[in-house]
Amino acid sequence: MEIAMKRFVTFFAFILCSAILAVPAAFAGELNLSVAASLKETMNELADTFARKHRNVKILKNYGPSGALAKQIESGAPADLFISANLEWMDYLKKRRLVEPSTIGNFAYNTLVFAGTTTRKIAGMKDLAKLQRIAIGSPRSVPAGDYAMEAFKNSGVEKELAGKLVMAKDVREAMKYAELGEVDGAFVYRTDALLLSRQAKILFTVPEGLHERVTFPVALTVTGANKAEAQEFLRFLHSAEAKEVLARYGFPMK
Repeated sequence: MEIAMKRFVTFFAFILCSAILAVPAAFAGELNLSVAASLKETMNELADTFARKHRNVKILKNYGPSGALAKQIESGAPADLFISANLEWMDYLKKRRLVEPSTIGNFAYNTLVFAGTTTRKIAGMKDLAKLQRIAIGSPRSVPAGDYAMEAFKNSGVEKELAGKLVMAKDVREAMKYAELGEVDGAFVYRTDALLLSRQAKILFTVPEGLHERVTFPVALTVTGANKAEAQEFLRFLHSAEAKEVLARYGFPMK
């Protein structure tokens, strides 16, 4: 009886240890990504590529306006990596010590364009006064809208456009308004216009001298900085393989 009991205890201990050891193998880690909405398709592909090489890592993605994502992180939402569509919201989290400063770097760049279905001849900022409705992302949280407002001011058309602006929750919604003809046109990123437009077309590119360069900074949060999976994913985002994916989606590398 005593021998049988010892064998049972030994067998039970073996099963228990095996189960404990199996858990990390099946669920090695979880990555929470908070990424600007205009990077959705690109990040989906990059995340899938990384996941195929790291099968024990589960990647959760949260897309939205950069400002909204930053506020979510500030409120305690789970996030290991943050990619903003401008420097402002990255600085916002840096000042609050919510991202690891040593990990901040440039992930990609973009170009602001005006796209729409209007039949009027629109070739530059001065022609916008001819239009009735223009969509932009809400400047409070959407960098594309902030870039657009800066361009309005610097090109001297700010007052002429008063009352004509339609605010969208993010740059993708602004593109949707333009595509459906609900507005004459929208200020969006070139990559969004190339990827999402079927009816709308790019009418002109906003001169970069009218606004700060469209930059997508990336960083690990203070939580992510302590996770090996997040560190490895950040290295992957800076790799030549990731840059090839970005270039394929139309993001300029310099």
